[in-house]
Amino acid sequence: MNSSYIFEYLNENEFRVKERTLRKYNMLAYKELVFKDYPALRNGKFLGTLITENKKEQTKSYELELPTDDLFKKVHGSVRLHYTVYESKKVVLLTNITPDEILDEGHRTELTTYKGVMISKSNPQKDIFKVNLLNMLNK
Repeated sequence: MNSSYIFEYLNENEFRVKERTLRKYNMLAYKELVFKDYPALRNGKFLGTLITENKKEQTKSYELELPTDDLFKKVHGSVRLHYTVYESKKVVLLTNITPDEILDEGHRTELTTYKGVMISKSNPQKDIFKVNLLNMLNK
Protein backbone atom coordinates (compact mmCIF):
# COMPACT_ATOMS: atom_id res chain seq x y z
CA MET A 1 0.00 0.00 0.00
CA ASN A 2 3.07 2.21 0.18
CA SER A 3 2.98 2.81 -3.58
CA SER A 4 -0.58 4.16 -3.69
CA TYR A 5 -1.39 7.59 -5.07
CA ILE A 6 -3.13 10.38 -3.16
CA PHE A 7 -6.05 12.37 -4.60
CA GLU A 8 -5.93 16.15 -4.60
CA TYR A 9 -8.27 18.61 -6.28
CA LEU A 10 -7.78 21.67 -8.42
CA ASN A 11 -10.97 23.07 -6.86
CA GLU A 12 -12.49 20.54 -4.47
CA ASN A 13 -15.83 22.32 -3.99
CA GLU A 14 -16.56 22.55 -7.72
CA PHE A 15 -15.39 19.00 -8.32
CA ARG A 16 -17.57 17.59 -5.53
CA VAL A 17 -20.57 19.53 -6.83
CA LYS A 18 -20.14 17.93 -10.25
CA GLU A 19 -19.60 14.54 -8.66
CA ARG A 20 -22.86 14.83 -6.68
CA THR A 21 -24.75 15.97 -9.78
CA LEU A 22 -23.34 13.02 -11.68
CA ARG A 23 -24.55 10.72 -8.90
CA LYS A 24 -28.03 12.20 -9.09
CA TYR A 25 -28.52 12.27 -12.86
CA ASN A 26 -26.16 9.62 -14.26
CA MET A 27 -25.76 6.76 -11.80
CA LEU A 28 -24.03 4.48 -14.34
CA ALA A 29 -21.13 6.92 -14.81
CA TYR A 30 -20.94 7.63 -11.07
CA LYS A 31 -20.74 3.94 -10.10
CA GLU A 32 -18.01 3.30 -12.67
CA LEU A 33 -16.09 6.31 -11.40
CA VAL A 34 -16.31 5.54 -7.68
CA PHE A 35 -16.08 1.75 -7.64
CA LYS A 36 -13.72 1.01 -10.54
CA ASP A 37 -11.84 4.10 -11.70
CA TYR A 38 -10.91 5.74 -8.38
CA PRO A 39 -9.42 2.50 -6.94
CA ALA A 40 -7.48 1.92 -10.18
CA LEU A 41 -6.09 5.47 -10.07
CA ARG A 42 -5.09 5.08 -6.43
CA ASN A 43 -3.19 1.91 -7.34
CA GLY A 44 -1.28 3.65 -10.13
CA LYS A 45 -3.24 2.30 -13.09
CA PHE A 46 -3.96 5.42 -15.13
CA LEU A 47 -7.03 5.02 -17.31
CA GLY A 48 -8.18 6.97 -20.34
CA THR A 49 -6.22 8.71 -23.03
CA LEU A 50 -3.01 10.60 -22.41
CA ILE A 51 -3.58 14.23 -23.42
CA THR A 52 -0.32 15.97 -22.50
CA GLU A 53 2.96 15.04 -20.93
CA ASN A 54 5.41 17.41 -19.28
CA LYS A 55 8.75 15.67 -18.83
CA LYS A 56 10.31 18.60 -16.98
CA GLU A 57 7.69 18.60 -14.20
CA GLN A 58 7.02 14.85 -14.57
CA THR A 59 3.28 15.27 -15.09
CA LYS A 60 0.83 13.54 -17.37
CA SER A 61 -2.70 14.76 -18.09
CA TYR A 62 -5.39 12.21 -18.86
CA GLU A 63 -9.00 12.25 -20.01
CA LEU A 64 -11.19 9.29 -19.06
CA GLU A 65 -14.54 8.77 -20.75
CA LEU A 66 -17.18 7.40 -18.38
CA PRO A 67 -20.02 5.15 -19.54
CA THR A 68 -23.28 6.90 -20.25
CA ASP A 69 -26.42 6.57 -22.31
CA ASP A 70 -25.91 7.09 -26.07
CA LEU A 71 -28.74 9.61 -26.29
CA PHE A 72 -27.27 11.68 -23.43
CA LYS A 73 -23.88 11.54 -25.13
CA LYS A 74 -25.32 12.83 -28.41
CA VAL A 75 -27.26 15.66 -26.74
CA HIS A 76 -24.81 16.91 -24.12
CA GLY A 77 -21.53 15.19 -24.98
CA SER A 78 -19.50 12.47 -23.31
CA VAL A 79 -19.04 12.42 -19.56
CA ARG A 80 -15.29 12.71 -18.98
CA LEU A 81 -13.02 12.82 -15.96
CA HIS A 82 -9.98 15.07 -16.40
CA TYR A 83 -6.99 14.47 -14.16
CA THR A 84 -3.25 15.09 -13.94
CA VAL A 85 -0.71 12.68 -12.48
CA TYR A 86 2.37 13.94 -10.62
CA GLU A 87 4.49 10.78 -10.69
CA SER A 88 7.34 12.05 -8.52
CA LYS A 89 4.97 13.15 -5.74
CA LYS A 90 2.57 10.18 -6.11
CA VAL A 91 -0.38 12.57 -6.50
CA VAL A 92 -3.41 12.42 -8.79
CA LEU A 93 -4.88 15.90 -9.25
CA LEU A 94 -8.58 15.61 -10.13
CA THR A 95 -9.30 18.69 -12.21
CA ASN A 96 -12.75 18.45 -13.79
CA ILE A 97 -15.75 16.40 -14.86
CA THR A 98 -17.36 17.45 -18.15
CA PRO A 99 -19.84 18.43 -19.64
CA ASP A 100 -19.57 21.46 -17.35
CA GLU A 101 -22.73 23.33 -18.29
CA ILE A 102 -25.30 20.61 -17.62
CA LEU A 103 -23.57 19.38 -14.43
CA ASP A 104 -23.35 22.90 -12.98
CA GLU A 105 -26.93 23.64 -13.91
CA GLY A 106 -28.07 20.33 -12.42
CA HIS A 107 -26.59 21.39 -9.11
CA ARG A 108 -28.20 24.84 -9.09
CA THR A 109 -31.72 23.80 -10.11
CA GLU A 110 -33.76 20.65 -10.40
CA LEU A 111 -33.53 19.51 -14.00
CA THR A 112 -36.36 17.87 -15.87
CA THR A 113 -35.98 14.95 -18.22
CA TYR A 114 -37.43 14.36 -21.63
CA LYS A 115 -37.44 10.78 -22.93
CA GLY A 116 -34.78 9.89 -20.36
CA VAL A 117 -32.36 12.75 -21.09
CA MET A 118 -31.66 15.73 -18.81
CA ILE A 119 -32.99 18.98 -20.26
CA SER A 120 -31.29 22.23 -19.34
CA LYS A 121 -33.45 25.07 -18.09
CA SER A 122 -31.34 27.66 -19.91
CA ASN A 123 -32.00 26.20 -23.36
CA PRO A 124 -34.74 23.53 -23.18
CA GLN A 125 -36.02 23.87 -26.75
CA LYS A 126 -32.58 23.12 -28.15
CA ASP A 127 -32.20 19.97 -26.03
CA ILE A 128 -35.73 18.76 -26.80
CA PHE A 129 -35.13 19.37 -30.51
CA LYS A 130 -31.93 17.31 -30.37
CA VAL A 131 -33.69 14.43 -28.59
CA ASN A 132 -36.57 14.44 -31.06
CA LEU A 133 -34.23 14.65 -34.04
CA LEU A 134 -32.11 11.76 -32.79
CA ASN A 135 -35.23 9.67 -32.14
CA MET A 136 -36.50 10.37 -35.67
CA LEU A 137 -33.16 9.40 -37.16
CA ASN A 138 -33.17 6.11 -35.25
CA LYS A 139 -36.57 5.09 -36.63
